Amino acid sequence: MRVKAALRKWEAVREFALGLPEAVEEFPWGPEDCVVKVNKKIFVFLGSADGPQPLGLSVKLKDEALHGHAMSAPGAQPTGYGLGRSGWVSVPLEAQGAPSAQVLCEWVEESYRTVALKRQAKELDARIAANG
Repeated sequence: MRVKAALRKWEAVREFALGLPEAVEEFPWGPEDCVVKVNKKIFVFLGSADGPQPLGLSVKLKDEALHGHAMSAPGAQPTGYGLGRSGWVSVPLEAQGAPSAQVLCEWVEESYRTVALKRQAKELDARIAANG
C-alpha cells in the first residue's frame, strides 16, 4: 500500500514541477533518471517511477527552516555526489511518515526559486496571487 501512496505523491510532485513557469523534464543519464529543470539548471531530481531505486526525490533547500524540516523526514539525507553540501536533500517517499505531496510540492517550489530567473519567479508569484 505504501508503494501506491508513494507513487501518487511522486506523480503529483512531477506534475507540479512541470507546471512551474518554463520547467522542462529531461533524462540526462537515461530513462531512470528524470530531472526537472529551468534555465538548464536542475531543481528536482525525481529518478523513475518504475526504476530499481525506491521512489524518492531530491531538492535544493537554501532556507534553513525548510532544509531542517526536510532533513527530519524519515530516511532523508544529504544528497550524494557532494550535492548535500550545497543544500540538496534526498527524501524517500515510501517510508512510514513520509511527507505529504503538498509539503513535497512546497519544497520543489523553493528549490525552483533557487535557480529560476527573477521574471520566472514573478510569473509564479502572479499565478499564485491569481489563484488565491
